[in-house]
Amino acid sequence: ESDPQSYLKRHLINIGVALVLGFIASRINYRLLRAYTPVVYVASMVLLLVPFVPGLGVTIAGARAWIDVPLGLTIQPSEFAKITVILMMAALLSERRDREEEPSAQDVLLALAVAAIPTAIILVQNDTGTVLILAAVSLSIVAVSGVRTRWLVGLIGAAILGVLASIQLGLLQEYQVDRLTSFINPDDDVSASAYNANQARIAIGGGGLDGYGLFEGPQTQGNFVPVNESDFIFTVAGEELGFLGSALLIVLMAVILWRAVLIAWKADDLYGRLVATGVAAWLAFQMFENIGMTLGIMPITGIPLPFVSAGGTSMMATWIALGLLQTVRLHSLAVQRSEV
Repeated sequence: ESDPQSYLKRHLINIGVALVLGFIASRINYRLLRAYTPVVYVASMVLLLVPFVPGLGVTIAGARAWIDVPLGLTIQPSEFAKITVILMMAALLSERRDREEEPSAQDVLLALAVAAIPTAIILVQNDTGTVLILAAVSLSIVAVSGVRTRWLVGLIGAAILGVLASIQLGLLQEYQVDRLTSFINPDDDVSASAYNANQARIAIGGGGLDGYGLFEGPQTQGNFVPVNESDFIFTVAGEELGFLGSALLIVLMAVILWRAVLIAWKADDLYGRLVATGVAAWLAFQMFENIGMTLGIMPITGIPLPFVSAGGTSMMATWIALGLLQTVRLHSLAVQRSEV
C-alpha cells in the first residue's frame, strides 16, 4: 500500500472500535441477554452464510470465510459465531441446573446441535482453525455443565473419529493436508507449509535472549516469515524482543486466562459460569494453537493471536468476549455484596 503506516493506523482504529464494543458488552446484564440469545444466534448463522453469496464472499488463504464491505474492509462472521455459540450452549445447558437438575440427554444433544451447525458451515468454508476452536469451546462448556463422564468420553471419541474420517475420505483441501504433513514430518516436507514453519522457528531461535530490537528482525522484516502481522505475529516477538519479550507476552496472556478461570469459578449462577468457561476455553486454545504452531508443537492453522494480531473482526470479537467476562464478574460481585 502507498502509506507505509496503513497497517498501524488500521490496527489502532480496530483496537479503538473493539474497546468500545467491549465496554458496551460489559454494561449489558448477561442474564437479560439470555432471553435474546436465540435471535442473536439465528442472525449469526445467517451472517455466516453470506460469504457464499457471489460478489460478497471473499476467499483468503484458501478459506471463503470473509465478507467484502465498503471502504475496502472485510468481515469474518465466524469470529462472532464463537460468541453466539457460547451464549446459546450456556443457555441450553443451564436451564435444568437452575432447578438443581443435571442437563438431560435432550439438552446436551440440542446444545451440541447448536455448535454443530456453525461448525459444519465453517468447515465448508475451509476454516479448520475456527472449527478446532469451536470444538474445544463446546467440549469445555459441556464438561462444566454437570453432565456425566460418558458424554465427555463420547465427544472426545467422536472428535477423533471425525478427524480420521476427514483425512481418509479426502474431505480436507490440499493445503490443509500439507499443513498436517509438514507438522508430522517437518524435515521431509517441501510444501509451503513446511517452509513457513521452518522460517518461523528460525526467526524465533535467532532472537536469542533479548532479540534484535524492534523493526530489526532479519527474518520478519525481510518477509521470510509470511503474514507476520497476523497468523505468525509471535515470530516477530520472538525475533525482535527475544526470549524475555516473548515470555513476558505469554505471561500477560496467562494472567488474562487466569482471571477468566477465576470469574468462571466464582460466577453466581451456572449460566454465567458456562459463558465464562466458553470464553476462557476459546482464548486458551487459540493462544496455545497460534503460539504452538510457530514453535512447531502444533500444526499450522490460520487463526490469529488474541489481542495482538492484525484483524479487525477478531479484535472486536475478542474484546466483546472480555466484556462478557466482566459483566459476569460484576454480577457476581453485586450478589456477594447483597449477601453481606
